[in-house]
Amino acid sequence: MQRIAMFPGSFDPFTRGHKAVVDEALRLFDKVVIAIGHNTQKRGLLTVESRKALIERVFEGEERVAVIAYSSLTGDEARRIGASVIIRSARNAQDFEYERTIALANRHIFPEIQTVVMIAPAEMEHISSSLVRELHTFNHSVDDLLPEGIRLEDYL
Repeated sequence: MQRIAMFPGSFDPFTRGHKAVVDEALRLFDKVVIAIGHNTQKRGLLTVESRKALIERVFEGEERVAVIAYSSLTGDEARRIGASVIIRSARNAQDFEYERTIALANRHIFPEIQTVVMIAPAEMEHISSSLVRELHTFNHSVDDLLPEGIRLEDYL
């Protein structure tokens, strides 16, 4: 039986830190589905279609990674795609406490789905999508915060 993990997030944009989490998850699971949460009430920097295209380019040729967009509850989407695990990531203690609360809620509603919180590599703990958006807004280069070979301008 294939072990499928779902890595949900807004990924606006997908960063080097996100890639590091997926790379580590691929060591543990047969397939990782990167699931872009779509909130129609929020307008992001990138469209959902652009986020999907960017992530697909990052993992081009990696058959064990799939990229989808969804607008339902994360647990419902995990069930739909056959994922037994939801991957979350934490960069610091504050992130961990937030993720712990979400994991406990998900366990209550979806007891068959386990949450795994992965710790971001220390050299990437400062990288967040919010930081990338902020720096980009003020015309600073964000190339070193994105996966290698990705230019944000190509997706705007």
